[in-house]
Amino acid sequence: MTRTEEFEELRPLLFAIAYRILGSVSEAEDAVQETWLRWETAAAEPRSAKAYLSAVVTRIAIDVLRSARVRREAYVGPWFPEPLQTDPYEDPERSAELADSLSTAALLLLERLTPLERAVFVLREVFGFDFPQIASATGRSEAACRQLAVRARRHMDAGRPRFEADRQERDELAGRFLDAFREGDVDGLRELLAADVQLVGDSGGKAPSWPRGVLGAGNVARVLAAIVPPLDAIGVVCEPHRLNGQPGAIFRDRDGRIVNAWTLDVLDGRIQTIRTVLNPDKLAHLGPVADPWQISRETKEARRSAARDTQ
Repeated sequence: MTRTEEFEELRPLLFAIAYRILGSVSEAEDAVQETWLRWETAAAEPRSAKAYLSAVVTRIAIDVLRSARVRREAYVGPWFPEPLQTDPYEDPERSAELADSLSTAALLLLERLTPLERAVFVLREVFGFDFPQIASATGRSEAACRQLAVRARRHMDAGRPRFEADRQERDELAGRFLDAFREGDVDGLRELLAADVQLVGDSGGKAPSWPRGVLGAGNVARVLAAIVPPLDAIGVVCEPHRLNGQPGAIFRDRDGRIVNAWTLDVLDGRIQTIRTVLNPDKLAHLGPVADPWQISRETKEARRSAARDTQ
């Protein structure tokens, strides 16, 4: 097997590691590309291509995350991971860990960890690397990596909900929610939302959004129902999709361009959080993106037109 063939075989794993450390599709792809450049020019032949390449992509991702933390501190509004439609890496023996680590909620919990804690947690808990491999990847001793793993696991366990819905239950609830949304059914929406539900948006200052989010079942239901008529009027459609391994939706304009993406957190038979990514920079990897400001202008005009028609 050539070096190119070895790399392509391991590319899904390398991307999966980098994405979970970085929470960014574009940055993960860049990290994988940089890993290839180093692999292509490496003089020595490593005993294990998997161990070598995993270590390289991990070190690159840690460095990128350290610089990204500074940018995220200056980010306008809430920061969410870039939505991912499919995980390119599959491992039947670790399917539960892979799926759990991909959710938006889990990636946001990982944001609370230091870059080293995050890398150690991802390698150990998600991909099952042993501590000698993790020590090599992070440049720390095995003892230090064990301590980092304990701290990271403690932080992650403290932030996770105690009881999570199974996949079928989440999908069924999400389907009913999106049906109620499309119909503008305030009562139907309210019944499916947790009392303290949050509707929050990541616009990065590059798209209209709710500055502080919307809280409470009644408020969220009314806001969601109110945006349906103007969206319908300008041809925006809501398509159900699984994003980051959880129920969600992608909105497209009349030309098929992406307007935004939703992910839904489901717990105890209710939707707890609706996270919407509106920042066009975070949607470009999913396809052509609409102009969010133009969409906003068109929806406002649709509201004004509807108001005139009722007078």
